[in-house]
Amino acid sequence: MIIVDDDNSKEWTLYEAGPKTVKCPLICFPPASGSADVYFRQVLGLSALGYRVIGIEYPIYWTMKEFVEGFRKLLDHLSLDKVHIFGASLGGFLAQKFAEYSCRSQRVASLILCNSFYDTTIFQQTNSAPTFWMMPAMLLKKMVMGSFDKKPTDPDIADSMDFMVEKLDGMSQQALASRLTLNCMNCYVEPQKLRDVDVTLMDVYDECALSASVRDEMSKCYPDAKKAHLKHGGNFPYLSKSMEVNVFLQIHLRKYDMGPLRARELTENELAMLTEAETGLTT
Repeated sequence: MIIVDDDNSKEWTLYEAGPKTVKCPLICFPPASGSADVYFRQVLGLSALGYRVIGIEYPIYWTMKEFVEGFRKLLDHLSLDKVHIFGASLGGFLAQKFAEYSCRSQRVASLILCNSFYDTTIFQQTNSAPTFWMMPAMLLKKMVMGSFDKKPTDPDIADSMDFMVEKLDGMSQQALASRLTLNCMNCYVEPQKLRDVDVTLMDVYDECALSASVRDEMSKCYPDAKKAHLKHGGNFPYLSKSMEVNVFLQIHLRKYDMGPLRARELTENELAMLTEAETGLTT
């Protein structure tokens, strides 16, 4: 656990694997009900291929300003100038807001947004969000559970839901209330501030918490974004269809392999090719 704020109770939890020599890693932002290890299949699968992957769990932050400033301090603490961010649902929204906040310093090299949104009004909870801090944990958990598909037929999707329900059960009232507050407070992304950010939109075609109209609006916000579509996956494709998700992540990150923003360690052959190319440029 890492503390970067003056308040010692605000702890960031990291679940990391891969070579520390990589200075532009892939950081994974979880959804409202998730913890740092919900991305264990990405952390383990991609780190085996040389990628540095960090799953994070947010401290209890009640405002967007607190969150973006806290994450900036975390990057400074980890000595990371730029990062790639993979965010799902609330995680995708927070990733966009941090990219917006840091647009002048360009701390975000690229974004992969999974089943995400750009405007919290879609949840129709902006009026009640300021009261979440005082609601019983059981009521907050029911709010989250209401967005889950009730009868998934795919066993992998069913397993992913069981895993996330277990994570949800383990969350404190304050942690869940703070995340739902960030998820539902009156807030939206200004996409014009992200026009220089490389974006991939990852969506599923089957049942998930977000409607087709929300996905269409995301596409309009990022007309130049690449699309990564999965036929099935439900709300948590990074768990239920992790192999497909990991392939899409590799495709997104591949273009950075031979430059300073690479998220993985190069092989000896790749290093030799890069050295040869750089030598050719200087001669």
